[in-house]
Amino acid sequence: MADLIGGLAKAERQGQLAEKIRFHSRASLLIVDEIGYLPITQGGANLFFQLVNARYEKGAMILTSNRGFAEWGEVFGDPVVATALLDRLLHHAVVIQIEGASYRIRSHADLIPEHVRANAPITPPPPPKRRERPPRNGAANP
Repeated sequence: MADLIGGLAKAERQGQLAEKIRFHSRASLLIVDEIGYLPITQGGANLFFQLVNARYEKGAMILTSNRGFAEWGEVFGDPVVATALLDRLLHHAVVIQIEGASYRIRSHADLIPEHVRANAPITPPPPPKRRERPPRNGAANP
């Protein structure tokens, strides 16, 4: 998300925003990762809205965020822009909500302090299952 908004902002400064939005609109699928991890300025939110609006009903998008939709007003610094974004994004959307511990740190749960684990449950992965050898078949291969 940060790189996308940075690219749109640079294109706007260079007077090439329309071309950049057309470029991103041509892709049949646009994946935007990490919405809400880094702060988004109001100008960045407006640029992202322009891109989403240009792609609306023309191309698929996959978005990832660690923030719920109710927090998007805070994420984008403007509840009106967030509402307009969500209106377009959710119109034909399939929303998949994933809950639970991060798979990236599951194998290192013992390194996370207990007070952090209590607030964000991180459980170690189960031990790997041992594979048994398949039973030998008495029939010989031709």
